[in-house]
Amino acid sequence: MLRQPAVGPSEAIGSAAAGCLRGAATLPLAGEGYQVLRPERNRAWGHPRTVAFVSTLAATVQSEGLPLLLIGDMAQPRGGPLPFGHASHQNGLDVDIWFRQPSQPLSPAELARPHPVSMVRNGRIDSTRWSSTQARLLELAATSPDIDRIFVNPAIKLALCRSVAPERRGWLVKLRPWWGHDEHFHARLACPPESALCEPQASIPEGDGCGAELESWLAQPLDIPREKPHRQVKPLPAACTDLLRD
Repeated sequence: MLRQPAVGPSEAIGSAAAGCLRGAATLPLAGEGYQVLRPERNRAWGHPRTVAFVSTLAATVQSEGLPLLLIGDMAQPRGGPLPFGHASHQNGLDVDIWFRQPSQPLSPAELARPHPVSMVRNGRIDSTRWSSTQARLLELAATSPDIDRIFVNPAIKLALCRSVAPERRGWLVKLRPWWGHDEHFHARLACPPESALCEPQASIPEGDGCGAELESWLAQPLDIPREKPHRQVKPLPAACTDLLRD
């Protein structure tokens, strides 16, 4: 497994599910308002815009008096397919941020084996765990100028559609329902203008996404596939061939 980034100008190449990363930046394992989980995975890499997004979000969260952020997977030093856990996170524009909000920094042992906390129970938001602090965190993330979309559990999107006042919920359009994502949210940045080989996703439909689209997700079965080794299906861009070669 490659442990160091590829030298050269920073560039997100390909898509989130078939791509790689040149000139990656690394997020320090601890900083103002955050800690990185499972540091032994060496997945705290990303395009410099992704690292800046996390740092800025964490600083803003701290300035508002919100709890510490726990940062999950970003990307490998050169992006590319992860050996397990995700089909995405390949071009350096993805980051997982946990909903769990600890009252004090985690110990090294806790960081290595963190305990996730689900915000959803039986297909509905768990009001004993979900609070305005998680909602505010999502709002701060979704209104960041570089964010393209954020994946959350459909039950979380539904709760926000019901609780956020109509005149304040323009940011809800960035929240895209996706199964899982009850213990963390998955933020994805837009392709940087200087990354000519980056493949953007299709545009988000107009509206806040609180109508028929969300209802279609809520009508689906609740069974979630368990984490398993990743098998790359979509071919990687030609530009990734040499970059990912040891």
